[in-house]
Amino acid sequence: MKAWEATVRKTQAVARKRANTIFGTYGPSHVEEEIIDQVDVEEENEGHANGEVYHSERFLPNGDYYSGYWVDSFPHGHGKYWWTDGCMYVGDWFRGKKMGKGTFSWPSGAMYEGNFKSGYMDGEGSFTGPNGDSFKGSWVMNLKHGHGVKEYSNGDVYDGEWNRGLQQGNGKYVWKNGNSYVGEWKNGVICGKGKMCWKNGNVYEGNWEDGVPKGNGTLKWDDGSFYVGNWNKDQNEQNGTFYPSASLLEGGNLDWDPQQVYNTDLLECSICPNEKVSILPSQKKLAVWRSAKATENNVRPRRMSVDGRIDAAPVDREFGRMRLSDCAGTPPRITCVDDAMDGYIRGSPIRHPKAVKRQGETISKGHKNYELMLNLQLGIRHSVGRPGPVPSLDLKPSAFDPKEKYWTRFPPEGSKSTPPHPSCEFRWKDYCPKVFRALRMLFKVDAADYMLSICGNDALRELCSPGKSGSFFYLTNDDRYMIKTMKKAEVKVLLRMLHAYFSHVRSFDNTLMTKYFGLHCVKLTGPAQKKVRFVIMGNLFCTDYTIHRRFDLKGSTFGRMTDKPESEIDATTTLKDLDLNFIFRLPKTWFQEFRRQVDRDCELLEQERVMDYSLLVGLHFKEATGDQTPPPGCRTPAGSEDGSAPRLSRADRDRLLSGLAGRSLGINMSARVERTERKNDLDFQLVGEPTGEFYDVILFFGIIDILQDYDITKKLEHAYKSIQCDPNSISAVDPKAYSRRFRDYIYKVFTEDT
Repeated sequence: MKAWEATVRKTQAVARKRANTIFGTYGPSHVEEEIIDQVDVEEENEGHANGEVYHSERFLPNGDYYSGYWVDSFPHGHGKYWWTDGCMYVGDWFRGKKMGKGTFSWPSGAMYEGNFKSGYMDGEGSFTGPNGDSFKGSWVMNLKHGHGVKEYSNGDVYDGEWNRGLQQGNGKYVWKNGNSYVGEWKNGVICGKGKMCWKNGNVYEGNWEDGVPKGNGTLKWDDGSFYVGNWNKDQNEQNGTFYPSASLLEGGNLDWDPQQVYNTDLLECSICPNEKVSILPSQKKLAVWRSAKATENNVRPRRMSVDGRIDAAPVDREFGRMRLSDCAGTPPRITCVDDAMDGYIRGSPIRHPKAVKRQGETISKGHKNYELMLNLQLGIRHSVGRPGPVPSLDLKPSAFDPKEKYWTRFPPEGSKSTPPHPSCEFRWKDYCPKVFRALRMLFKVDAADYMLSICGNDALRELCSPGKSGSFFYLTNDDRYMIKTMKKAEVKVLLRMLHAYFSHVRSFDNTLMTKYFGLHCVKLTGPAQKKVRFVIMGNLFCTDYTIHRRFDLKGSTFGRMTDKPESEIDATTTLKDLDLNFIFRLPKTWFQEFRRQVDRDCELLEQERVMDYSLLVGLHFKEATGDQTPPPGCRTPAGSEDGSAPRLSRADRDRLLSGLAGRSLGINMSARVERTERKNDLDFQLVGEPTGEFYDVILFFGIIDILQDYDITKKLEHAYKSIQCDPNSISAVDPKAYSRRFRDYIYKVFTEDT
């Protein structure tokens, strides 16, 4: 009876395919084979109960081969999987994911033997590269992490600590020629305190930076001579004292150049690069699909091919804004067995415009603010380019005095300190110039690049409409900087909290607060005597990625829904709390750092009596472009690429490595988001219910609008709106209450990725 039913199903599948082909509504010819293959698998599974573990050997439709134990169409237990490209895994499985002990081999001859977790090399394991390099030690998510011993094919050996795939911490490196180094490492190079011993008996002990001696150190020769002092590759910075041995004194040979260490001795001490792996175990997809009876709600998922594409036409729906009315039911979910995706449910593919129009209108001649832009550029060039003392992070308290401001007159014909210009006469004011120069240095902003971005040949762009506060925004052509006009009250708040802000960003590299680079004022001549105050900030969304969705999140509900009609919402629209339809899932280490940093930042803002700030979040959906190659600036695993285009599942490595350098929290962070749905239209539910649909994204986020004082105006606003609605739902509340509500909300929409 079952054989007869299977034959009927096959016949019906082929008939449907032919009928659809006649009317031109179906896909390519290979679909018939895939439908029959799926029927065959379901027929084979019908003899086994749900959850039953059984042994089976299968040649899969795409050419892959698997022999081992199964459960509900997943490899489960011990098994061997061979891919058509020559990769092979033999070991333990757990519902389609490599989990436990196993061996993964590459066609190049490389091999890993050890522990796996969720498809990743994770735990203790040994790796042998195609060139003969070998590593034995601890791994985390495909990367050497913890203690390990690396034996290079040329005979060198490193025994020590690793961090995210690179030597970091304490370690010992022994060269084949007998030289050795014992000490500290950072990002794969010698850095910190350490001791280098040459085979000829010479020893250097002291500070290192980027693989060479730098700072205090002592070099000792085997004859008893030694040199003590400050080391530097730049001869002008090198200084110290040479103490010759008795034998040298007798011979009168006292000439020795410290640069010999850099030019000769260290040439024999180059560090071997780490191996480059073309594809990682977590990137290998399985040509396996769920049985129809294993899916919930009788929704039959479509099979995923070996490269992750769906066999039939993709569900190409517009991923528009999800309002409160989007609760009529959960859409069909596509389930894929993909250990690179950790087995979660991938949401339907997202369709976005291929090209997103650049924000803003270019300020060209004839624009109403053209002269103001010229004045601004002239003032910035004067402020940044004029000679002054070398910037220092150790500032005197007087540098933060609000009275520390300087006026400069810019007549059209020029003056001793200003150039002639085609604009009208104006006056220029710099607020606390030493502090902002130090901030630019702290944020690693080069003065020449800064001037070129703002004052170069390219005009600024004015955003189409002012913000809620009435401020106007301007963007530099390269999108690196945003210029915002300010009210006098905001200037006072920034100057008041400037000392605390400076100390805060100096102490915490990963602060999420807006980066400020300059505070200025232009005073136009004429009867009006108009003053325009503005601040120069970093643009959070300066990236080669397209920002597909952006959200401004405060944790309040009153007025926190975008009032644009659906047709006008695009990638440049800033959505609000009640428009949010995602939960942002960060890996454990980053989530913990995120919570710590939000707490630190909010404590400072609460202490400064500031409220009404928000978390600005930008999302780039990887599925929208299909391109897994991160643009410049995205943190990627060093030493794990072969120079070709990266393959799928790079998101997971990016997720772990996005913070190898400082100031990376919230910038170009690979993560996952889960779509949510609100229950009904009547309840203003801030955070919707998770649907189980996940998307790979690149995240950008930071705390903005941190200059709103809780003054009498805001107190009156709070009193007035409290009459109309719930006092807890409005933005204008006491800074302490605002901070508490903001954090409670943010920790609900940002969670740990388990």
